[in-house]
Amino acid sequence: MNNFLDLADLQREQIVELLALAERLAQKPEPQALAGKILGLLFFNPSLRTLASFQAAMARLGGNSFVISAGQGTWQLETRRGAVMNGAPAEHVREGVPVLAHYCDALGIRAFAGGADLESDLNETSFKEMVSLVNKPVINMESAVNHPCQALADWKTLDDLTVPRRAKFVLSWVNHPRALPLAVPAATVHMAAMRGMEVVVLRPEGFALPPQIMTVARLAAAAAGGSLTETTDRTAALAGAGVLYAKEWGTTTYYGDTEADSRLRADLSDWCVREPWFKDASPGAKLMHCLPVRRNVAVADEVLDGPRAVVKREAFNRLTVQMAVLHRMLA
Repeated sequence: MNNFLDLADLQREQIVELLALAERLAQKPEPQALAGKILGLLFFNPSLRTLASFQAAMARLGGNSFVISAGQGTWQLETRRGAVMNGAPAEHVREGVPVLAHYCDALGIRAFAGGADLESDLNETSFKEMVSLVNKPVINMESAVNHPCQALADWKTLDDLTVPRRAKFVLSWVNHPRALPLAVPAATVHMAAMRGMEVVVLRPEGFALPPQIMTVARLAAAAAGGSLTETTDRTAALAGAGVLYAKEWGTTTYYGDTEADSRLRADLSDWCVREPWFKDASPGAKLMHCLPVRRNVAVADEVLDGPRAVVKREAFNRLTVQMAVLHRMLA
């Protein structure tokens, strides 16, 4: 495995093998597998699980890591090509990223969407630029429209819970005070499609996922024997659902327009997952969310603190699957 940038880069069989490796390492640790190896972690955006799980994964495999949070104890990094650097950033990624890569055996990069230009974000312009500067394995720790580490952990969580491959999987938009990136919803819908599930995207008007994301996911669903539809009808979407994956994202109709986004979500406070949402779902239906989650805004306490929620298991699995990715790359 040269890079881990997108689940779509792997065949379904490769993902299944990677998940089997994750399970094996959980059962039979290899504390010296990456002895002498160094993982660099470059963050342009905040993190809790991603940062901690990658550092712990390297430590458990006998390796080391270093963390760079751009602009916090380091120079601010400029990412734009052709920028006239007379502002706050003192260093450009074209110099900074190759230097960091030279210091390590693999480099993880987290760089969220710009949130202003949908086409640029869908094309992963800034992230691809940085990847092109690195001659070592690169891990996508969340880019503009992808989060393969979270998606892999979610796939393992579904397997751990023995959720049937053909079960109904609902990715639902939920409320948040502001627009959030498309990375997790895009990665999630593709993951469930690759797994072969009956995938439904549930969202209010104005929050449809971009056609580019849905088209790729539909192809993955067809290849795996699953399906992908979308709707604004909550009752129909959740009927018979085995999994409700709650996630926030910004409007795609008025992408980058903060005021328009705020107006759209002003009357959507009922898009907070509560127990009655599950009345027509399958018995024992589960609630998933990548975290962090706004309690009683996106998901109510009654659900997060109840037996349906498996959000902590998803987070625990971040460590497990990332150990497998690192092992495959560097062992």
